Amino acid sequence: MTEVSSLTGRLLVAAPALTDPNFDRAVVLLLDHDEEGSLGVVLNRPTPVGVGDILASWAALTGEPGVVFQGGPVSLDSALGVAVIPGDEGPLGWRRVHGAIGLVDLETPPELLGPALGSLRIFAGYAGWGPGQLEGELTEGAWYVVESEPGDVSSPRPEQLWRAVLRRQRSELAMIATYPDDPSLN
Repeated sequence: MTEVSSLTGRLLVAAPALTDPNFDRAVVLLLDHDEEGSLGVVLNRPTPVGVGDILASWAALTGEPGVVFQGGPVSLDSALGVAVIPGDEGPLGWRRVHGAIGLVDLETPPELLGPALGSLRIFAGYAGWGPGQLEGELTEGAWYVVESEPGDVSSPRPEQLWRAVLRRQRSELAMIATYPDDPSLN
């Protein structure tokens, strides 16, 4: 088996040609990527469901918009918490993924994590790929891989995240941010 260079902590930004409706203009934060597969959450799919409606004890700790995000098409009945915690040490109940970004154990009492949280998002479901599947999609040009920033997790305007992430790139990717929603209207 060939060695897989880990993309954990990076963003997958959907190419305009990606036609899967689950990932149209999606920005996915990869939480795990190795030879066994990949797992991430879509950062820009807010739902109308308030965090308080399903995880009342965590609602006061989430940023705006205070809704659950659809993390992907897999296991929509499960919840993942992703939080940014500044500093070198994270509290009990938080596992570093990359830099200041980490996963929250939602079984941990929120009052233990609350004082340390810089931001928190709750995701229903996740995006997953089997061994080699994501690498195949990357080869096909379905995704752009870019560096994440802690603010991506808690963007107050998630509907603009796809364009914002592309726009900040120092390459030809910045031009793709201007790609029209419906190119047939050009």
